[in-house]
Amino acid sequence: MYVIIAGAGKVGWNLARELIAKGQEVSLIESDHRRYRVVEEELEHAVQYGDATELWVLERAGIQRADLVIAVTGDDEDNMLICQVAKEKYGAQRIVARVNNPRNVQHFRLLGIQPAVSATDLILRLIEHEVPEYGLVQLLALEEERLEIIELEVCTGSVAAGSRVADVVLPDGSLIISVLRGGAGFVPKADSVIQAGDQVLLILDPGLEEDITPQFAPPAGASVDGAGRR
Repeated sequence: MYVIIAGAGKVGWNLARELIAKGQEVSLIESDHRRYRVVEEELEHAVQYGDATELWVLERAGIQRADLVIAVTGDDEDNMLICQVAKEKYGAQRIVARVNNPRNVQHFRLLGIQPAVSATDLILRLIEHEVPEYGLVQLLALEEERLEIIELEVCTGSVAAGSRVADVVLPDGSLIISVLRGGAGFVPKADSVIQAGDQVLLILDPGLEEDITPQFAPPAGASVDGAGRR
């Protein structure tokens, strides 16, 4: 696989280093000459000096044959432009963009630049995962396929606690795909019994979260601690 990475900051440099270690062919592009010289001492011919927003620089790097283009500069506008050009002018099938300001995520989506990775959003999701009172955690959003994967904790006294999977009433377009219990996960059968404290993974059509959550939430007025106990 041939990968072009725009931006040799900490993210780009480490990405290039790891991909090269895995046997991939990489071209890392950096516009700051001082930074380029530092990275060149390690990566040698795998790093090129130039502005990846300029077509001739991308063409010199061989974008016509790139299997994957990754834009991780510190400027969101540059990352948008690089990915747009790679996708629309050169037909790159796979692009990945870094989002420095999470407020710009929607702009990347509107331009069809996916996946757009925001470190801030990723950290927030990790926080939500570690703090059960958030209730629902979105693990993955498949924009093009219009699907989501979410995780819900089964609270004591909820409708789902003590019920068979087949008896949990879910809206059309949603499905329980996994249950995490005691540090291990399994794919449940129709007669598998869901227990309080389980972490349930569901795949669903976007917008069904509010219809699903009540099945796993505690009864109205009940207080719940982090382990799902009242």
